[in-house]
Amino acid sequence: MDSDSLEVLYEDNHLLAVCKPAGLPTMGTPTDRPTLLAIAKSYVKRRYHKPGNVYLGVMSRLDAPVSGVVLLARTSKAARRITEQFRSRAVEKTYWALVEGKVQPPSGDCVDWVAASPAVAYNARHRRMYIVGPKLPGAKEARLSYRRVERLAADSLLEVLLETGRKHQIRLQLAHRGYPILGDRKYGSRRRWPSGIALHARRLVIQHPVRGQPLELEAPLPAAWHGFGVTG
Repeated sequence: MDSDSLEVLYEDNHLLAVCKPAGLPTMGTPTDRPTLLAIAKSYVKRRYHKPGNVYLGVMSRLDAPVSGVVLLARTSKAARRITEQFRSRAVEKTYWALVEGKVQPPSGDCVDWVAASPAVAYNARHRRMYIVGPKLPGAKEARLSYRRVERLAADSLLEVLLETGRKHQIRLQLAHRGYPILGDRKYGSRRRWPSGIALHARRLVIQHPVRGQPLELEAPLPAAWHGFGVTG
């Protein structure tokens, strides 16, 4: 993927929202591996003829195997205001997940305490999260709600509203209840998925950092989802 193929969902002088493909890290990898942030900076530099370094702040980071909306701030002022919205949980984050099994009940809330395993010295990518007791040092509360949108043979399509933003949160909480996300071998899936895992950041709703009006960002589903009978 390069800047010419970047799927832009929204842009103005303050924000850039893009659709991240599955398998592409958002940021924070060795310099010889492409990242969404590097590609987005190249896009801004080329489109707006920016000299020198380009500022972009990552406001909504996704795991590498996850697709969907990623929001970037083009100014430090916008970054501060959007960060405050995330901190105060004023942002609406909606995901779609295709999971193994017939989810029961068809809607509900998931509330757990989660913590990370120790970092693997040679490769932090092998770190995973665990459900733990609330008194464990480092444990953080994880909250989400879900509803079953569609039942597909032996699988279920869920819409998930994420209240907190813990690492691997949706993947862990659904798998803990016996419904791993398709393709997510780290959390117990036995099924293959064409690229990454069947988790998609579908919609993000924020207040525009300058105009103060609601801004709804929606990412179309990757083609692989249509092959499993999912539309939208």
